[in-house]
Amino acid sequence: MYRAVILKPAKKDILNAAIWYNEKQPGQGKRFTQFIRQKVRRICLNPHHYVVRYSTVRTAVVDIFPFLIHFVVNENDRSVIVTAVLHTSQNPDIWTERQQ
Repeated sequence: MYRAVILKPAKKDILNAAIWYNEKQPGQGKRFTQFIRQKVRRICLNPHHYVVRYSTVRTAVVDIFPFLIHFVVNENDRSVIVTAVLHTSQNPDIWTERQQ
C-alpha cells in the first residue's frame, strides 16, 4: 500500500468544495470529504489502476460527486501525492498553472 500526501492547494480545493456543498445542504460538505477520503484510500491500494492524463499525472473520478482527484505516484517512497481536487467542469488549465 502507498501512503497519501495531500498538498496544500489540494486541501484548499477540498475545503472550498465542502464549504460550497454545506451552503447548499447542511452536512453535504462532510459527506463530500468522506467520499474524497475513501477514494484516496482506494487510490493508495493500487495507484497504477488509474489512467495517466497529463504527463505523469493520474486522475480518479470521485464517486457521486463530479470531481477529479489529480495525483502523482512516487515509487521511491511509495507515496501518492494529491496535487488537486477539481470539479469536472473547471478549466483543466487551472491544474496546469499550478504545476508551473
